[in-house]
Amino acid sequence: MMSSSSPSSSFQHQPPGGSNLFFGFTRLCKGLSVILVGGYVLLQIFPSASTYLALIPARTIPFAWNLITSGYFEQSLPGVVISTIGLLFVGKLLEPLWGSKEFLKFIFVVNFLTSIGVFVTAITLYYIRREESYLYTPISGFHGVLSGFLVGIKQIMPDQELSLFFVAKIKAKWLPSVVVLISVAASFFMTDSPSYLPTILFGIYMSWIYLRYFQRKPETNLKGDPSDEFSFSSFFPEILRPVLDPIASLFDRMLCGKSETSGEPRGHTLGGSPLPGSDPIEASRRRERGARALEERLAAEKLSASGGSGEGLSHEDALENV
Repeated sequence: MMSSSSPSSSFQHQPPGGSNLFFGFTRLCKGLSVILVGGYVLLQIFPSASTYLALIPARTIPFAWNLITSGYFEQSLPGVVISTIGLLFVGKLLEPLWGSKEFLKFIFVVNFLTSIGVFVTAITLYYIRREESYLYTPISGFHGVLSGFLVGIKQIMPDQELSLFFVAKIKAKWLPSVVVLISVAASFFMTDSPSYLPTILFGIYMSWIYLRYFQRKPETNLKGDPSDEFSFSSFFPEILRPVLDPIASLFDRMLCGKSETSGEPRGHTLGGSPLPGSDPIEASRRRERGARALEERLAAEKLSASGGSGEGLSHEDALENV
């Protein structure tokens, strides 16, 4: 669906020799894909399973486990296909950089927090509009976590150019914003928007909260990413940032005790003490290390796929052919 290009590297579609595109999926992602496919098959055999596995706000109490299970349970064939493909390919990019434990933790935390956000939204909409459909519509799907993956891509490679549907080029940092824009626009023409729109919005926001303040890097044991390039306002056009920054600083104070707009040296704090990894310079270095690791892995995959035929290629040439 997407390809990319930049002066130093490229994610263009490989020629026939680049069959490695469809290999190298991680064991964790394969296992999660089996769960997604198995959940869909289970629904086809036992349709009543959605009563217990999907998020039905009116039945979440006492079926509280559906706050967890709903994220790994697809109700439609297109949904399971998109979720499985997205998990395999994005996981192939993110898991080697984050580590399997952190990657799985990200999926679990984002899925759980997204489900809570969707549950609260459904209850709120019911009391506002008094429509029982908000309480009894089964909500499920992996698209909240998939949307969250885009935030991870934004963090790791924000300036990487991607070809969206082979038509328009866009930098990776705008992917979450484009998905939100398309989803909100589509909601005006689709009657089932309450079943997917809150999940996508909360998936993106909760993943940003986690990566911004709580993710711990296993190689450095540092926490969070307080850089300006990953601020909340970075998801919006430049013209809106002067309005958004003061609002975002309120949430920043609640989560880490320091305003983003303060002229003091920035750093995430908790109870007045700096959190490890709160140095924005260190956050920038971590992002650069992640970008270098990504480039090296792509170059290694290309050389492996060509059977060593790229021995004479420079590092940049190998990347250009990925």
